[in-house]
Amino acid sequence: MNRRRRTNRMIKRVSFRNRDIEVAGNIHLPPDFDEGGRYPAIVLSTPGSSVKEQIGAVYAERLSACGFLALTFDPSYQGESGGQPRDLEDPAVRVEDIHCAVDHLTTLPYVNEARIGLLGICAGGGYAIKAAQTEPRFKAVGTVVANDIGEAMPRLLPDFRQTLEDVAAERTAQARGAAPRRDPWIPDNLADANAAGITDPELLEAITFYRESEFRHPNSTNRLLFVSYGALLGFDPFSLVPELLTQPLQVIVGGRRGPTGQYEAGRRLFDLSPSNAKHFFEVEGAGHYDMYYKPEHVGPAVAKLAAFFSEHLAQ
Repeated sequence: MNRRRRTNRMIKRVSFRNRDIEVAGNIHLPPDFDEGGRYPAIVLSTPGSSVKEQIGAVYAERLSACGFLALTFDPSYQGESGGQPRDLEDPAVRVEDIHCAVDHLTTLPYVNEARIGLLGICAGGGYAIKAAQTEPRFKAVGTVVANDIGEAMPRLLPDFRQTLEDVAAERTAQARGAAPRRDPWIPDNLADANAAGITDPELLEAITFYRESEFRHPNSTNRLLFVSYGALLGFDPFSLVPELLTQPLQVIVGGRRGPTGQYEAGRRLFDLSPSNAKHFFEVEGAGHYDMYYKPEHVGPAVAKLAAFFSEHLAQ
C-alpha cells in the first residue's frame, strides 16, 4: 500500500470489498505512527455526493492529529470506488460499506479492534446510525449535522410523490434500454444558481463549498443517478434507535437552523437514544455547511469529538 503526505499528515491508501465492489479509502495516520503499535480507529461516513478528499478529510485529518487512525472512503458506485451504475446513492449499500470498513480495520495489525468508533456527517450521519444499530464492533458513535435523509427528501423535493412517479417511469425506460438519467445534486456553479433564481443561503453555501472552493474535487461528479430517489425516500435511519443504538453517542449540531433539518434531526436522534452516555453539543452560529470546513466551527466540534472518543475508546 502506498503512502502520500498531505498537509504534513501521513495518509495510507487502502481498499476493501463490499461484496464484488472494491471500495477505495484513505487512513489518516496519527503523528509518529508506528506500524508495530496498536491504535484506536474511527470510521467516517460522509455526506451524499461527497468523496473522501472533502468533508471526510477535514475531520479525519484533525482526528488523526489527536491520536486516532481515521478511515474515510468513497462510497460504492462513487469516486474512486467501483460499482455500476455510477452515481448510485443507495442507503442499504452505504450502510454495508460501513460494515465492510470495520471488517477491513479488524484485519490491520496496528488497529486495536476493541477501540473502534464511528463518525457520521450529514446524510452519512443517518447511514452511520443505521449501521451502528447492528454493529457492536463500534464502541462509540458520533454525528455532525446528522441528516435523516428519508425525512428530509419530502421537504427538499418540489413534489416527492411526483418524483416517485418519475422514478417508476425511469425504471421502466431503463428496462426497455434507455440510458440512465443522472441529475445534479446541486447546481454546478453559482452562476447557474443565480440564473435559476436560487436565494437560499444554505444551498448557496453548499454550491460554494462543493463547486467553487478549494474543496472542489474532480472525483466528485455532483451527479445523482435519478432512480436513487426511490431508495432515499424510503430510508428511515432512526426507526430502531430506541431498541438497538446502545453505544455512547455524541450528537453535534449547528446552532443556526435551516432547510436541511440538521438541528431537528440531531435533537430527535439524541432524544431517541437509550444510551446512558449520550451528549448533545450545539456549535453556536454555525449553519449546516459551515460545519463542513470552517475552522471556527469545525474546531469546537473536533475538540468535543476527540474528548468523547478518547473517553469511550479507552483501553
